Amino acid sequence: MKYHFFKKGILFFCISIAASSFSQQTFAEATALTAYNDALNLYQTKAYAAAQKTFSKVYEEGTIGSNLKAAASYYEAMCAVKLQQTDAAKKILSFVEKNPNSTKTNTAFLNVGNYYFANKKTAHALKWYQKVRIEELSTEDQKELNFKMAYGFLATKNLSLAKERFLPLINDAKYGNDSRYYYGFIAYKLEDYGIAVSTLKEIENNASYKAEISYYLLDIRFKAGNFERCISMGLELHPTIAKKFKSDVSKIIGESYFNLKAYKASINYLKAYKGLKGKWTNTDFYQLGYAYYKQNDFQNAVNNFNKIIDEKNTVSQNAYYHLGECYLNLNKKASALNAFKSAAEMSFNRNLQQDAALNYAKLSYEEGNPFQSVAEVLQNYLKAYPTSKAYEEINALLVSSFINQRDYEGALAFLVKKKSKENTAFSQEISLYRGIQLFNQNKYKQALPLFKSAKKSKTTEILQKAQFWEAETSYRLEDYTTSLVGFVNLKNLLKSKKTTNFILIDYTMGYSYFKLKQYTKAVESFEEFLENEAILDAYKYDAYTRLGDSYFASTAYKKAILAYQKVVDNAALGGDYAAYQIGMSYGFTNKYEDKISALKKVINAYPLSNLKDDALYQLGNTYSKLKDTKNAHFAYHRLAAKHPKSVFLSRALLRQGLLYFNDNFPAESLAKYRDVAAKFPNSPDALEAVSNARKVYIQEGNLDGYVTWIATLNFINSTNSELENTTFAIAEKKYLEAILAEDVIESLQKYRKEFPEGVHIVKANSYLAAVLFKEKQFQKAVPYYRFIIQRAQSSYTEDALNKLSQIYLNTNDFKSALPILERLEKEAYIFENILFAQSNLMKGYYETAKYKPAIAYAKKIIQKSKIENALMNDAKKIIARSAIKTEDFSTAKAYYSALEKTSHNALKAEALYYNAYFKNQQKEYEASNKIVQELIAKYTAYKYWAVKSYVIMGANYYALDDVYQATFVLDNVIKNFQEFKDIIKEAQQALNTIREKEAQLNNSVTPEKKN
Repeated sequence: MKYHFFKKGILFFCISIAASSFSQQTFAEATALTAYNDALNLYQTKAYAAAQKTFSKVYEEGTIGSNLKAAASYYEAMCAVKLQQTDAAKKILSFVEKNPNSTKTNTAFLNVGNYYFANKKTAHALKWYQKVRIEELSTEDQKELNFKMAYGFLATKNLSLAKERFLPLINDAKYGNDSRYYYGFIAYKLEDYGIAVSTLKEIENNASYKAEISYYLLDIRFKAGNFERCISMGLELHPTIAKKFKSDVSKIIGESYFNLKAYKASINYLKAYKGLKGKWTNTDFYQLGYAYYKQNDFQNAVNNFNKIIDEKNTVSQNAYYHLGECYLNLNKKASALNAFKSAAEMSFNRNLQQDAALNYAKLSYEEGNPFQSVAEVLQNYLKAYPTSKAYEEINALLVSSFINQRDYEGALAFLVKKKSKENTAFSQEISLYRGIQLFNQNKYKQALPLFKSAKKSKTTEILQKAQFWEAETSYRLEDYTTSLVGFVNLKNLLKSKKTTNFILIDYTMGYSYFKLKQYTKAVESFEEFLENEAILDAYKYDAYTRLGDSYFASTAYKKAILAYQKVVDNAALGGDYAAYQIGMSYGFTNKYEDKISALKKVINAYPLSNLKDDALYQLGNTYSKLKDTKNAHFAYHRLAAKHPKSVFLSRALLRQGLLYFNDNFPAESLAKYRDVAAKFPNSPDALEAVSNARKVYIQEGNLDGYVTWIATLNFINSTNSELENTTFAIAEKKYLEAILAEDVIESLQKYRKEFPEGVHIVKANSYLAAVLFKEKQFQKAVPYYRFIIQRAQSSYTEDALNKLSQIYLNTNDFKSALPILERLEKEAYIFENILFAQSNLMKGYYETAKYKPAIAYAKKIIQKSKIENALMNDAKKIIARSAIKTEDFSTAKAYYSALEKTSHNALKAEALYYNAYFKNQQKEYEASNKIVQELIAKYTAYKYWAVKSYVIMGANYYALDDVYQATFVLDNVIKNFQEFKDIIKEAQQALNTIREKEAQLNNSVTPEKKN
């Protein structure tokens, strides 16, 4: 409503002081009066600044108490008012204070008020008008003052005071029409519609107010519920009414149609409404949305319902319920779930609340729920509505939901509470699933009793699976005998051992027999397994390798070669091992040329093999046996040059020393023996080297040289050798017989104390460390492991590096672990230890924010031919995460895409999150949301990634102009997942941004206040 401003002439009291006014006074200077009159002329011509200077001078020079001084003070103050000087009010009040009996006091107040009124500063005008003594004014001046004060009260929204002032003037000839209009308008604003109608109708044809009055009368009829009259009256007014009222008239027409359920007719008029100051309210969006909803125009309905945020009332509850229905009709079930959740959380309409809760429960079952477990949602419904007609249906969905969400632990807990014959059978089946779940988490001891429980099932399929997994679990627990009993019993139960469900029985049985060194039975099991043509190559060629090992261990070398050859010929994983074993098998059958050929293949055909040093050592030994000294030395030299950390190096040097001695090269022989003693002190090989060197020195007659040399060897002590050996033998016996840990530790420490540089000192430290490690006294084991790795390389070094790095890794002490792992990678002989070192170097570098080497090690692992999928996925994960950290998003996208295809569980959830993230960045918002929905439906157990993905979903919805979904998602993240502080912060920032933007369009939205 734009108020009419009173535009008639403003009463101005022109006060002039003629010379005669001062005729009875005597002036000190005749020029004072002249100056005053000049100033008055300037004032009347609106030259206020010039007039003020002169009035001020007259005042300052005037005689105290003179009329001229008082008049000059008055006009100087009035000039200050006209010039809008900040001290104008003070000057007026000063004049009044100094001249309380002046006839100009009332005039001053009135003139100041009129000045502000004329300049549309009604609040200022009122302040001065209220100082005027109205009884001193003429009747006409009183009417004018009352009208202006009434208008001032109206403009400052003091409607009751304004109404009192306008009422006496409504019949006045001069102010009547304006006063009647304003009086009627105030009655309208105060919702006194009877008075408003009767007053306004008297002047509804007045040209000045016709447009406004027509609108007010229309709105009054609308508020009275006379909708049909509003439509006819509004349609008549709409084409010609002033632009400023057209939007509001459209709204009245539209709402009138809406209230009469003529929804189709209402749409165009509701759309034409511009809102209050350009903003709609939630109710405005609801009405247009519902009108579209009733036309089955669900998308347009959504586009309006989803603007309704930030309020909880009947309108919001209805809007969210219908929004849910619209989403269902648009096949957007995940969005419908959110809308029904909002409606179900409001109790303004109880029936609607229950129906919304039912829809929310069913959709949670169908689509998954990111905020609560589906089972929890279903149980909450059953608890809230125990008499619902849908009770049995929801109860059935509840049991099914546990399985669908893989919450087998929750299912078992629920079934225990709901004991029945049917539930007992069902709990046996769930025990199987829970057992498999724990098995996949490597929690074998926890899984085993669950499989035993599942074996009680009377369902054949459950019984057979339970028996299989029980036997498999026993195998993983290294209880091979029990494992075999289980597998044998299962085979007897099966109608066909070729069933695809249990295709690996013979494979695992073969391994169990092999572990128990029952090689003949292992051969039978592996051969039976290999008869099945449906097995995967990974299992097939691994079985051929183990079949070869079983024959090899049984000295059936020819059969072993045939089995190993299958692996080599098909370039299968482990081909280098099979080729090496072929060579060894030829050696045991005295086919040395074939052995040499096979060993050379290991060296030349498998560039990444960790068996090259093995092959070179055996190659040198074979040439030695064939008296081919030249090639033997060549093999041993190559071993030393290419594999300086090999465990075979000390033996190779010893053999070279012996070859040189036999070929009568004593100097070269001594050099090799001295090399062994220097590089491998305290080792058995060092002792053998000393013994062999002694023979060379004796043959050369150089006893002094021998004595001088051994004097430099700290580990040679001939005087205490028997006592030392005896002391160590006692400690070793206790260790090997697994006597009480305390006794073993005491004996070994006694040896260390008495023989700190003894021959067995490295072995003693190894035993001590092993006992402490087994007893989980990890920190006490550290100094013993460090002692071993600080000595020359021995057969104990590799294990010490492995165990020491494990201790550091278990406490996340990457600073200490990384250098140990680097040594392990370089010095390890066992493939698994190399892999362990590289995989943990990869993780360690990532955790210490050294992303470049982390990626390098991850790529090393990916290039390996024989690693488990879990480790392969770990390597891809490290590359992807490192790429995110270094903002190499193209690489991150590529590796997360690969992980999405091969990973499971938490890593799969992470990969899906980043797929959704990259889709969002590419503005593929719908596609991004579908990925988030998949993550939530299938991987809600991995809460962090599910919650984090919801922040992306919120951004997607807002980009798709679905404000409700965006705010719903973000708000629920903030409410439900306070444990994830980083996500909460991100969600809150996004929500604040949305509310700030929407507050510019929707009067019902209150933006977050900034601190």
